[in-house]
Amino acid sequence: MIFSRKVLEIDLEAKAVELCKALSDATLNKLRRRGIVLGVSGGIDSACVAALAARALGPKRVQALLMPERDSSDLSAQLGKKLCEKLGIEYQLVDLAPILEAGGCYELRDAAVRSVFPDFQPSMKWKIVMHGDRLGSQALNVFYAVIRDDAGNEHKARLSPRAYLDIVAATNMKQRTRKMLEYTLADRLVFAVAGTPNRLEYDQGFFVKLGDGAADVKPIASLYKTQTYAMARHLGVIEEILQREPTTDTYSLDQSQEDFYFSVHYSQLDLILWGKNNGVAESEVARELGFTEEQVRRVYEDIDQKRRTTAYLQAPPLLLEPVPELVPFKIT
Repeated sequence: MIFSRKVLEIDLEAKAVELCKALSDATLNKLRRRGIVLGVSGGIDSACVAALAARALGPKRVQALLMPERDSSDLSAQLGKKLCEKLGIEYQLVDLAPILEAGGCYELRDAAVRSVFPDFQPSMKWKIVMHGDRLGSQALNVFYAVIRDDAGNEHKARLSPRAYLDIVAATNMKQRTRKMLEYTLADRLVFAVAGTPNRLEYDQGFFVKLGDGAADVKPIASLYKTQTYAMARHLGVIEEILQREPTTDTYSLDQSQEDFYFSVHYSQLDLILWGKNNGVAESEVARELGFTEEQVRRVYEDIDQKRRTTAYLQAPPLLLEPVPELVPFKIT
């Protein structure tokens, strides 16, 4: 096969039939659940999973939770509602802010930002980013807080290790709280919880352990991000979501996935990851993308580094001694 962007093209209807059959079998037969619960964020991944679930099981067997909080974009909830209404699935809107406030999420986060930018106020919009040219530079990854003050001026402050860890811990609470509510609803309905990571996020550990990484079934973990967009379009996801760029929707300032985690845009990283997974030479990938061979080598190395660093996210709990009487649950 000649390496080009066409390697990511798939027969969308054939793949939809395959995934829907597998999702129905996993839910009803293997997991012995009556339907699917999922969080709908207004983004492409949850939209694709919702559309797959509605097709696989029927809309009446799918329940969505829309769970905005203080920093969420209003557009996210609006798009989530519009999607659910088009798919014909029931949804509940739950404001997470009171739960997160009571748990100390915002207090911990605000104190961390204030430790590097003393004038920070909760009314100010902000996000965290990594340093600029990660594709062309071998500099260590360093995180900064970007704060827009009430006058509209932007400030950039380097995060200390303590501030960075406190911010990550606080924002991870958002994902874990959402998952807690998903499992509460699933328990009430005897439904399974569907996760929404695509292949890029699943492979590279771009999820929170026991947060958005927790699920009974992950329907699109085999689909590259580019394929997820194509599948969502094939399944009739609303145009506003199809046109929306991926965002974490975790901070009050817009934050792209490249700001915080990935080295290049998903449309490029998908192809580089496919090339690495299929043994394509760095020179061939570079030629297709218009990169230098050195740039592709750095992304290949970054892929390996993220796999090593986030391996614990995929790991089950460690037992210090075996419990031979219990056989690990196997889905057959």
